[in-house]
Amino acid sequence: MARHASRVNKIGSIQNLPVNLFGSVMGISGLALAWRLSHTVFGTPNILSDICGWIAIVAFIVLVFCYAMKAIRYPAKVASEFAHPILGNFFGTIAVSLLLLSTVIGSYSSVLSETIWILGAIFTFILAFLILSRVLKGSLVPSNVVPAWLIPGVATLDIAVAGGTMPFEWTNEINILSMAIGGFVALVFFGLIISRLIHHEPMPAALTPSLMILIAPFEVGFLGYTNYVQKIDPFASILFYFGLFMFLVLLSKVFRKSVPFGPTWWALSFPIAALVNAALKYAIYMDSWIMDAIAIILLAFLTFVICYLFIRTLMIVFNGKLLGGV
Repeated sequence: MARHASRVNKIGSIQNLPVNLFGSVMGISGLALAWRLSHTVFGTPNILSDICGWIAIVAFIVLVFCYAMKAIRYPAKVASEFAHPILGNFFGTIAVSLLLLSTVIGSYSSVLSETIWILGAIFTFILAFLILSRVLKGSLVPSNVVPAWLIPGVATLDIAVAGGTMPFEWTNEINILSMAIGGFVALVFFGLIISRLIHHEPMPAALTPSLMILIAPFEVGFLGYTNYVQKIDPFASILFYFGLFMFLVLLSKVFRKSVPFGPTWWALSFPIAALVNAALKYAIYMDSWIMDAIAIILLAFLTFVICYLFIRTLMIVFNGKLLGGV
């Protein structure tokens, strides 16, 4: 009994579980969808997508159970996290996780996929409303304007990404509503964030990986828009190429040895996954060896990043740094 207590103390307390860890589900789900699309483009084995998909499902179930326990035992901690001007935006990772999992599960059960998508869409709209309402109260500190602000808006765009194949009569209107909200919110917040990064002090080192979120509105926007119009037109191409350009700009700023590892590193996983899925979809459209090569390189890079983040996260779980409040 004493040995068990000692092991629990070493791992830490559930009250320190960060909501931004749901970003891991987003990243792994995005990787699963990328490998599924890669099967269509390059004929890669479907088993790779299935493995990633089941890891994402299990990770989500575990995190939901653990975070629910945190909410029950430490409701003040969760309320404080949601009210925080930066951390509160990461609740959007739960919404995006639901939407992405609806697509992952679509290969196994259409009914379950549709149910999860509806729940994810409702949660996303509510969250976007609450976060935007809070922002419009004013008196916000400029240093709190960070890339994480984009998460609720991007979450809304993901409704259209995951809802492209939903069979309901009202799906079309929900998808265009989500793009209207997500597109304009992301556009406004993107400008505010860029202005803050230019005119104010640098963000804390721990938030540096979240810079990669800046590519998400363009690549997720590309995926949602092309799902809706069922084609790739010049506007879609502009979204894709600007997101790719931003990715190249941010690479050297994000991947630095001086940036400490922590749960915030998962913030970069889904934006890169969105870029990879967009690149694979664009490769089908272009039918060019250059775009094929770009898609392959990006897919390999994403796979390495997700594997690295997964291993490092398990390490800080078992050495007590994740839940120890370190």
